[in-house]
Amino acid sequence: MVKRPRVGVTGNARRWSPSWWCTRFALRLAGGVPERISVRHQFSGDSPDALIIGGGDDIAPEHYNGDINAMVKADPERDRLEIGWIKYALEKHIPLLGICRGAQLINVVLGGTLHQDIRQLRKLTYNRPGLLPTKQVRLAADSNIASVCGKIHLRVNSLHYQAIKEHGPDLRVVCWDLDQITQAVESTTGCRIIGVQWHPEYLFYLPSQFALFRWLLQDTA
Repeated sequence: MVKRPRVGVTGNARRWSPSWWCTRFALRLAGGVPERISVRHQFSGDSPDALIIGGGDDIAPEHYNGDINAMVKADPERDRLEIGWIKYALEKHIPLLGICRGAQLINVVLGGTLHQDIRQLRKLTYNRPGLLPTKQVRLAADSNIASVCGKIHLRVNSLHYQAIKEHGPDLRVVCWDLDQITQAVESTTGCRIIGVQWHPEYLFYLPSQFALFRWLLQDTA
């Protein structure tokens, strides 16, 4: 029997979590065995074959020298949990896919910073949050993610008001929206890391988005 890769999926601890269920479904379609990780859901095995750092609440500003007096919806326990998993994945060379908050947190762990609120920076980009692919983004033609998605222009969804500001030294910015705000990063060191600012788990019906989950599982079985 072919071994199916086990994928840890971090996220919030709420009983009803649409992002978890959609990610779970996408991973099963791609051939993986997803397992939920949160402050209430411990991973059952010794080590996952791949890891998704999911979207959700703001990252506490003290992790990236942000304004600690700003109004944020933070989850300190989740921050600590996910930072620990990202460091573990980096140490063990486990493939990482960061989704929205997850992309931001991977960047922070690798020494980058964040815009705490991009709403005033948006001039050309559709500014209303939603699950449908209404936002235009452009990928660097020579990027790994462009190869994975099979195109350099995408329409994606958008649920965020924070974003990557300065990328970590071992990351490269490879995607921008119409306002030139970072929409995806990837590793420059050969590690299998992609972080996207949108939510591909809600767009798995699009081949370009489902390809991200298939990429995560490559060579992990």
